[in-house]
Amino acid sequence: MLSVNNICFAYNNTKVLDEISFHLGKGELCGLFGPNGSGKTTLFKCCLKFIRPDRGSVRFNGRDIKKFKTREMAKQVAYVPQTHQPPFPFTVKEMVLMGRTPHLNRFYLPGNRDKKLMEQAMEMINISHLADEPYDILSGGQQQMVLIARALAQNTDLILLDEPTSALDFKNQVIIWKALRRIADQGISILACSHDPNHVAWFCDTTVVLGNSGLIANGDPDRVLCQDLMDKIYENTCLVRDLEDMKMIVPKGLNRHRAQIIDFPITGTS
Repeated sequence: MLSVNNICFAYNNTKVLDEISFHLGKGELCGLFGPNGSGKTTLFKCCLKFIRPDRGSVRFNGRDIKKFKTREMAKQVAYVPQTHQPPFPFTVKEMVLMGRTPHLNRFYLPGNRDKKLMEQAMEMINISHLADEPYDILSGGQQQMVLIARALAQNTDLILLDEPTSALDFKNQVIIWKALRRIADQGISILACSHDPNHVAWFCDTTVVLGNSGLIANGDPDRVLCQDLMDKIYENTCLVRDLEDMKMIVPKGLNRHRAQIIDFPITGTS
């Protein structure tokens, strides 16, 4: 499905990605995880052909994405940004229908198949009741669900999401990640960028962990998200706990009765 092979990239001679390699199989939900400044967004841009790596390649179904034209690329890979503010007050169904744009004829008029796929996407994400609502008045969680439905309507084999729950409350975070889990279970591959290791541990089949030195680990979250890795990434600020057959990453220096805060140095916010 998606193969990233020895990707290297630098901004103004500052190395950001160094020999990054991993594979994402069909129907897998992969969490791209790491601290700020570890190159997650840059790696996303390479996978989406927004920027060209200095070395290495990105392949989709065995074909180098450099060979894809823009329209062809949009038929293969869907992208969901963190947020989106359209210039006009589109309804939800109009927003979702935009996912069909790469497939439309030269007059850009949607046909019955396009409208059917739009309806199916909204049904799968459970937002059909919002079809005629203006997108711009929805809550952040509802807007994110609309963007995911738009990606589904695009009818690709791969969806990339950049921090899909970064600005949402806990309830909406869980709703979004459960939706992603359902989509992956339908055979669609998903690469989702996240700052939260718990999301990766709870919902993902596999994870790719980036650090300031490049790729730190990849594979099954149950194996990868161990105490040694958390210490390396977060400088001994958290603990890995097993809770009812799942992992949970919690802060150090707290107990259930009274917070005992340990001061940790702030190392960067980029």
